[in-house]
Amino acid sequence: MELMDDQKNYKARLAHVNTLIFDFDGVLSDGMVLLNEEGHYLRRTNVKDGYALQLAVKKGYRVAIISGAKAEGMYHRLYGLSLTDVHLGVPDKMVVYEQIKEKYQLKDENIIYMGDDIPDFKVMQKAGIAACPLDAATEIKSISDYISDKKGGEGCARDIIEQVLKLHGKWMDDEAFKW
Repeated sequence: MELMDDQKNYKARLAHVNTLIFDFDGVLSDGMVLLNEEGHYLRRTNVKDGYALQLAVKKGYRVAIISGAKAEGMYHRLYGLSLTDVHLGVPDKMVVYEQIKEKYQLKDENIIYMGDDIPDFKVMQKAGIAACPLDAATEIKSISDYISDKKGGEGCARDIIEQVLKLHGKWMDDEAFKW
């Protein structure tokens, strides 16, 4: 099957990506939040996303999380995957996006941002590549360069990370077989 022009353009732009930024709820989790007896929120995440996140870090990519939500379990999960740019409880994602760009001297074209709902909208318009899960809000899909065939919390982060690493020749090497 031959790629359409917009797909070719998207794949060509992936070559410039060295930074991957993700929302948490609805992207790394399935968006469902359970409340336990003690009042703690519980989120479901995907182990395949986790594998891909830690591999991207190991391969030298910057991986950041910008989320409006904040819970101790989220920190535990993300730090356990060797992520260090974890920004939770963020009221304005654009502020943190600009801080990340400045800190690492990045251009928008170096960044892919995956979000799923309205708080991600402005950042996605600014990032070099805007991506979203299959079950993202309609407004988010309308501005996305790439819509994963996976839903939030069901491997959409792995989908985009795998594409970047494969394009850069960093997917199935000796390091990939180790945690």
